[in-house]
Amino acid sequence: MMNVKKNHSNLKRPNGLEGRYANYFKIGYNAFEFVLDFGQLYNGHKKPQLYSRIITNPASVKNLLSLLRESVEGYEQSFGAIADEVENGDHNIE
Repeated sequence: MMNVKKNHSNLKRPNGLEGRYANYFKIGYNAFEFVLDFGQLYNGHKKPQLYSRIITNPASVKNLLSLLRESVEGYEQSFGAIADEVENGDHNIE
């Protein structure tokens, strides 16, 4: 069973948890697991700086996808549509 916690209004950081900004994402997978890389891609640089890797099972990724969809829908209901960065020329997803 997954322990998924939705928190749309309180972004307070738990003690000991480091927050990092990410605008670059790379995802790989095999039959047993997904590998999610997070990093930053700066203007004028050709290669991203990767700083975090999460390895998890397919069921957990599916739950994450569902939670992300719900969160984006809630965000857009509160603040308006999110612009698609790919249309703007940013290609920070692999």
